[in-house]
Amino acid sequence: MPSKNRINKILVVSVNWLGDVIFSTPVYAALKENYPQARIFCMATPRVHEILECIPQIDQIITYDEKGTHKGLLAKWQLSQTLKQEKFDQAFLLRPSVSRAAILYLANIPSRIGYTKQGRAHFLTHALQESKTVRHRSDYYLHVLSQAGLTVKKRQCVLTLNDCIKQQANEVLDREGVKAQDKYIVLNPGGNWHLKRWPIEKYHALAKELLRQGKKVVVTGAHKDKELAKSIIGSLADKSIVNLSAQTTLKQLMGVLKRAQCVISGDSGPIHMASSVGTHVVALFGPTRPEVTAPRGKARVRVLQK
Repeated sequence: MPSKNRINKILVVSVNWLGDVIFSTPVYAALKENYPQARIFCMATPRVHEILECIPQIDQIITYDEKGTHKGLLAKWQLSQTLKQEKFDQAFLLRPSVSRAAILYLANIPSRIGYTKQGRAHFLTHALQESKTVRHRSDYYLHVLSQAGLTVKKRQCVLTLNDCIKQQANEVLDREGVKAQDKYIVLNPGGNWHLKRWPIEKYHALAKELLRQGKKVVVTGAHKDKELAKSIIGSLADKSIVNLSAQTTLKQLMGVLKRAQCVISGDSGPIHMASSVGTHVVALFGPTRPEVTAPRGKARVRVLQK
């Protein structure tokens, strides 16, 4: 392993999903603390760039479009040669991936550390096998660093929003009648798969009760969640409930979540986004395990599971 004062350029190969990228934020904080002189690059798929741009320790993002531009073998080889020209001193692979490990190998990065699939360890200089020990996803990523001899002091997941993001979120809310002084609670009904979603009729009953208590309610979601949001609002003819589903960019959504008093959601990207920007959350868990994927942000977290 090279000495710390000789590490000036580091590449981190990112994970692919929003929640997982958020869980990886302590990795970049730890790298910056261990290597304050180093520039940190991150190679990632386009869909997570907006999250990565809110991690201040990342100096530059390199696009790896495995389903588009870099789909074929030739394109992957060309990417490896582009990385080779950067002359990275060290690379970290946060999840087992033969193709990504091979790209690092072809890029001739002298120190390549990370998880590998059995029998493919020759692509890495320091290969880690996945442990059967149950650990939080964030700890799983940080384990790569600790096994490389680095000090890990902070395990909190933190995203940083600039003034432009906050202003854009305020403009989105203002168009829907939510003014700067208004307080509100966010309901986020979506999820990557059906079993992770709390039943829509429960969200509808919750929204009705919050409105009865005089609360403002904002329903958020991606384009695919538009019908869920409509079902929640249903017959609630009340100006205090707003549907922002499919009406925000990812960064604007983060700004909306940051302003909220509380965010209520299943185990999905937005609940982790909210926690990481400092908003209190109530996380509704079904089949997934809180000890593995519970929010780890800087605000209060209440996990409910049945």
